[in-house]
Formats: sequence, structure tokens, C-alpha cells
Amino acid sequence: MTHKQTPSITAWYDSGCPLCRREIAALRKLDKAGNIAFVDLMNAGSCPLDRQELLARFHVRENGPILSGAAALAALWRQIPILRPLGLAARNRIVLSALEWAYLGFLKIRPRLQSLARHADRGRR
Repeated sequence: MTHKQTPSITAWYDSGCPLCRREIAALRKLDKAGNIAFVDLMNAGSCPLDRQELLARFHVRENGPILSGAAALAALWRQIPILRPLGLAARNRIVLSALEWAYLGFLKIRPRLQSLARHADRGRR
């Protein structure tokens, strides 16, 4: 008899975002142990925070608290063996600060990247 492990963390994502869909698809493949529960915000019945807040930044729940941005990514990375070293390194506040700075930079260019990804998706059809 096999028994399925309860996910260690919950990650909320925007299935309406082509970048998010691609990233989550890759992470699902890497999460062979089933440590992460992925929740699509477009189909979620209830949310632990305001839906717009969850859509604006990446969020996960790890052991109770809800984390966002680089801290959320680091928590998620710690659940995936190949990414775990980066997630562990982010426990250092200097490393986490640098990752958050990079994440904030990404948020500034995300709308343009989403537009490019949508255009690429249309070209594949």
C-alpha cells in the first residue's frame, strides 16, 4: 500500500500569467516527492490573503506563516532537491536581501515579460 505524503508547503500562483504557468509546470516536474501543494488563484475558492495581494507577488505558506517574494521562492526551493542549496543559502539574511532586490527588479519588468510570453504562446498555436 502506498501512502501519499502531505505537502510541506502551499504555493499560490496565477494560471492567467504565462510566466507563472511555465514556472509552475517546471516546478511540478521537479517536485517528485509531492512536497508542494500548488493552488491556482484563478480557481481557488478561498484565499488566506486578499487575492490581489496574492497575484501581485509570489506567496507560499511554510509551517504556518505566509511568506512572499524571495522568501517564498526560497522556501519553495528548499522542497526541491536540486534547488535546495539555493533555498538554504537564502536563510542568510544577506543572501535573502540580494534575492529580494533581484525579485523586485523582476517585478518591474514582469508585465513586459508576460506580454512577450503571451505573444510567444499565440505563435505556437
